[in-house]
Amino acid sequence: MKIIDAISRKRPFYSLEFFPPKERENWPAFFSTVEALRVLAPLFVSVTYGAGGSTRDYTLEITADIARRGFTPMAHLTCVGASAEAIRSYVRKLKEAGVTNILALRGDVPQGQSINWQECEFSYASDLIGLIRDEFSDFGIAAAAYLTPHPESRSFAEDRKAAAFKLKQGSDFALTQLFFDPREYFEYVEQMRVLGVEKPIIPGVLPVASFAGLRRVLSLSGCNIPAKLYLALEEADRQGGPEAVRETGIRYAVQQIKQLLDGGAPGIHLYTLNRADTCLRIAEEVGPL
Repeated sequence: MKIIDAISRKRPFYSLEFFPPKERENWPAFFSTVEALRVLAPLFVSVTYGAGGSTRDYTLEITADIARRGFTPMAHLTCVGASAEAIRSYVRKLKEAGVTNILALRGDVPQGQSINWQECEFSYASDLIGLIRDEFSDFGIAAAAYLTPHPESRSFAEDRKAAAFKLKQGSDFALTQLFFDPREYFEYVEQMRVLGVEKPIIPGVLPVASFAGLRRVLSLSGCNIPAKLYLALEEADRQGGPEAVRETGIRYAVQQIKQLLDGGAPGIHLYTLNRADTCLRIAEEVGPL
């Protein structure tokens, strides 16, 4: 089943994102987390894919297992440095495993490597979307939406036009990168509508669990953080340490989700960080959808 068909029938909803553990001995605990979050009735569950496909095989196995457990899975797929035939082969393996939804990404260049884009078969996520659309019509396709312009974009306008093109290439809907100010999401949606994109754009919410995690996320994503939130986290850290930071992060995520849903967001994509306790707490405080 394509995820877009489920989106058209049920709003609002939760969807969940997990990352595959690198060590197999951690898989039982990982699947315990997945099962613990079944109570949220996620519309779909996505599994990440490391830079340059570094966790590709784990993503395939784990996504297939999630499908066997009765969830609707979506596998992340990056195309940076990949050949078209390698992509085709991987998509066929997904289909054989019962996975027919993909989040199509260009992906980051693996650390320490360089890419000659002129020699690549895929330069943009839109190239990957086009291949899946043309050759695997039974697959659902999602694209990533970046509220903060990509570092390679020369301007906001260029970035938004590229995003609109990607969404028009054949993706069914978009998932946003993490962000902290709901106004950025609604502004982005309005800009896409002006550019002729009417497809669902689902906001991704990442609860702040620690200062170390926040700094890492900010350095990797380049997203903005409201000064008021950062100052509140600093004060929490000063007054109560890591647990107070986590509590502040949870309270903010609850507020953010309520504002997004009140403003008409179709659903909420939770970046779980493989933490069931945090996600369950947030869902409880948000209340029934």
